[in-house]
Amino acid sequence: MNQEIRLRLKHVIAFVAIVVFLFFYSLTSNRDCDGGQLEAEQWVQAEGQGRDAFLPNRKGPTIYAVTPTYARPVQKAELTRLSHVIRLVPSVFWVVVEDADHTSTLVTNLLKRSGLESRSLQLSAKTPTNFKLHSKDPNWLKPRGVEQRNAALDWIRIHLQRNRGDAADEQWGPSIVYFMDDDNTYSTELFEEIAKIERGKVGVWPVGLVGGLMVEKPVLNRDGLVLGFNSAWKPERPFPLDMAGFAISADLLLENPKAVFSYEVERGYQESEILRHFTIVHDMQPLANQCRDVLVWHTRTEIPKLDAEKTLQKGGKKSNDGMEV
Repeated sequence: MNQEIRLRLKHVIAFVAIVVFLFFYSLTSNRDCDGGQLEAEQWVQAEGQGRDAFLPNRKGPTIYAVTPTYARPVQKAELTRLSHVIRLVPSVFWVVVEDADHTSTLVTNLLKRSGLESRSLQLSAKTPTNFKLHSKDPNWLKPRGVEQRNAALDWIRIHLQRNRGDAADEQWGPSIVYFMDDDNTYSTELFEEIAKIERGKVGVWPVGLVGGLMVEKPVLNRDGLVLGFNSAWKPERPFPLDMAGFAISADLLLENPKAVFSYEVERGYQESEILRHFTIVHDMQPLANQCRDVLVWHTRTEIPKLDAEKTLQKGGKKSNDGMEV
């Protein structure tokens, strides 16, 4: 009799344990399902807001990235590559300046499709005819991007003057200006370094594949001060570095309103022409792991061979008729 009671008691305890297990299991499952449903709803909501919904909030100073550009077969490809980098760096405001009488629908469409309309500006500034390269001229024959970079500097100065005392400046420090050519390759890490530039400073770092070297870089002394550069091309320049290798604290632009690029300087001296207004070599701020990391490369896109296209055009046809390439 006692044995039967013990057996029944074991059965009851086992039954209760199973019920309790199933109860807690169902709660856990419901929570997982709700979480999955919530995550799915967030994705749907974010799709409605654009992919920017998944980017972190902007942290750090605004970086005005100035990109001169001109119409050519690879223009959209070059700008598309840059747009993908800029999308990943919410602190960047992109100033795209076209070498033309007016802005183009190609660039307008690109900014719109990349979701960068709210943090970009499209300008146009045409290079004077006497300084314009002809189709068969080598790209080094005349200075390029002068008119476009100066137009961007004009806009940035006016914009900064209007917004002096901005809360963002108080929180993160002054804005920064970087000349971001459309044929280079940039790591997102570069912009983390640019954001470290102090008020009143020009930041510098290495550039890969430029000037006939694997890397051009600032040379530092034991105390971390910039002594010079390892440039092999015209090392006698006051600042023998590439346009991609420096950025400027924007307060310097306001303090030096006459600092602009010039058509009148010798080949290779555009960087020196602008930097002479702001700093001396020894006072530049070394970045990118004390100038040991390469985060930007001076790449060039190969000019596409379009012989078949030219043949089509002679017959009044185009392979891209009605298409934007």
